[in-house]
Amino acid sequence: MSEQTGKSRGAKAQAQATKGQDPDHGLTLDLDRYVPAFITFIANKLSNSATAFYQRNFGVNVTEWRIMSLLAIEPGIPASRICSVIGFDKGPVSRTLAAMKKRGLIAIRSDPADGRSHSIALTTKGRATHDRVIIAALERERRLLSCLDKQEQELLIVLLRRIHDNLGAVTGPMEP
Repeated sequence: MSEQTGKSRGAKAQAQATKGQDPDHGLTLDLDRYVPAFITFIANKLSNSATAFYQRNFGVNVTEWRIMSLLAIEPGIPASRICSVIGFDKGPVSRTLAAMKKRGLIAIRSDPADGRSHSIALTTKGRATHDRVIIAALERERRLLSCLDKQEQELLIVLLRRIHDNLGAVTGPMEP
């Protein structure tokens, strides 16, 4: 496919993501079809409701829960791995880890081979909290996906994974 054909297809897709032209402002997004908006709106609403629910019932916010769930899967990982997997900057992760350590949810140990690297793991208290929260998290997921049958749920997971794997197409440098 030629570069020009690819650009014209991109322009066509952009036009399909718009409702039309506002004479005063040009093109506008059709929020009923614009995928980045859907993903953002869903993520924001899920995150906000999860924070309120987890804080009220378990004393952890959604960022702490994300870190706890990752540490349950990969005990002893460094903060850089946490940042990479959940897509957060180093600053917020460092602050969250410090707060979690202070509350006894995690242990942070220096790597004896490399003093700059740290190993992070759930404490007994952190694992117990994780084990209570995961039940609620899985129930929230079940309720969210209850509008889809099992086959649709599997297809959604495949498609979301494919989109996730394609993030490099928009996260790197782009030409206007």
